[in-house]
Amino acid sequence: MDRRTFLKAGAGVATIGASGTIAAPALSQGAAARTLRFVPQANLANFDPIWGTQYVVRNAACLVWDTLYGFDSNLTPQRQMVESEEVTDGGKTWTFRLREGLRFHDGEPVRAQDVAASLNRWAVRDGMGQMIRAIQEEPVSAVDDRTFRWRLKQPYPKMLVALGKNNTPMAFIMPERLARTDPFQQVSEFIGSGPMRLARNEWVPGARAVFTRFEQYVPRNEPPSWLAGGKRMNVDRIEWIIMPDPATASAALMNGEIDWWESPLTDLVPALRRNRNVQVDIQDPLGNIGSFRFNHLHAPFNDVRARRAVAMALSQEDYMRAVVGDDRSLWQTLPSFFTPGTPLYTEAGGEILKGPRNLDAARRLLAESGYNGQPITVLVAQDQAPLKAMGEVTNALLTSLGMRVDFVATDWGTVGQRRASKAPPGQGGWHIFHTWHAGADCTNPAAYLALRTHGDGAWFGWPSDEAVEAARLKWFDAPNLEAEKAAVAEMNAAAMRHVTYIPTGFYKVFQAWRRNVTGVVGAPIPFFWNVSKS
Repeated sequence: MDRRTFLKAGAGVATIGASGTIAAPALSQGAAARTLRFVPQANLANFDPIWGTQYVVRNAACLVWDTLYGFDSNLTPQRQMVESEEVTDGGKTWTFRLREGLRFHDGEPVRAQDVAASLNRWAVRDGMGQMIRAIQEEPVSAVDDRTFRWRLKQPYPKMLVALGKNNTPMAFIMPERLARTDPFQQVSEFIGSGPMRLARNEWVPGARAVFTRFEQYVPRNEPPSWLAGGKRMNVDRIEWIIMPDPATASAALMNGEIDWWESPLTDLVPALRRNRNVQVDIQDPLGNIGSFRFNHLHAPFNDVRARRAVAMALSQEDYMRAVVGDDRSLWQTLPSFFTPGTPLYTEAGGEILKGPRNLDAARRLLAESGYNGQPITVLVAQDQAPLKAMGEVTNALLTSLGMRVDFVATDWGTVGQRRASKAPPGQGGWHIFHTWHAGADCTNPAAYLALRTHGDGAWFGWPSDEAVEAARLKWFDAPNLEAEKAAVAEMNAAAMRHVTYIPTGFYKVFQAWRRNVTGVVGAPIPFFWNVSKS
């Protein structure tokens, strides 16, 4: 059954109207006010938030699973599941105590044993978790049902940042039986202790996902602030409706058939603003950094000269105009890996991305790298407007350099799975894919997964460069802000020389929602707590 047929046939599910948009089902006024219909940025094709790093999975996971700490709007970690923590032994022993009353969706209490298993699984996949594992005296262990401990060989001052950060993979807490799943295999159940449950029997990848209120969730008393504070749900049901066609989503929002659209196409925003029932605003004040991601394992991009050739020819302006349009208030070129306007922003080493593009020099350098005309496999997600636009610019760019392009037009779920393959490009692997990194993830090196260069342990593409890693460690050891800035400048310059990836520019995007929906905030994650619908 395809998506449209399913939506038409499902009981209590939106159906397709004559306009081609989703028509609202017949619900009572009270039921409609307690159901929020949301169009996410992409299809929720899988749902293990530790196994992968897709933002759409993390965003949904924040409803189902909770974390020990959570970043507030100042990017400061605050207690969430944790009641208290104690640091002893010169900073080498961390002891944590859980809040009372925490329960999983299956009714079982959240125990320290669940936390220990969850953190041990998370630490295998996460960059900061890997750092902690490298210096641990012993894995996380339970002291009693509400107390757990992590003993280290040396201090790790950024522990709370690691446990509370909002970039993927986050340290979500699962029942012990699920958390014991191999970190490189997906879990088979989706049981958390967060404010909403996944309605597994209503989840149809490519069509929709449904979340229902978990009545036994006990929110904190503090006001909500991003991932921190009291996560109070004011709706009983959240329906994620997958609409890859922007025109369909726009019409559905204006007609009141959906309530909230995470990432409307910029070209459609003027029409949305003319609708008196629709509110439009910037989705995230910290914006996004577009990413041109190389596979460093296979020719030609295992040679830095081939990567540098592309960087010399790449026009960030071309990418940004394709992604966002001509409104310069929404984008800027970016000779940096770090978020503009934040304390550690630097352009050190970014000259390769500045000034006029030099195609002739780029072609010569590409020839020196040994490129011999083999097809370059580019994975392009057609259901993500920014990635589709970037892929089309890349196709033209590589062709202008004399490269043969194997343009793989697919969906984001498939890209998310295929990019994990280290196989040669002609045997199921890849050379290039596009994504973006939330500006909140790129303010410092702590959780900047995409900038790691530790080979097999690095993010997809598996770059390896000692200079980048050495500069990163200097940041962790920095005693003050000036030393942090110096370390980040060194890291940016080293990553530019290595061409870890190419930033395609910095941009902001919109979100849009019906005016009868309140509590929507600008943030890197769509936060549903404190959101109401009248």
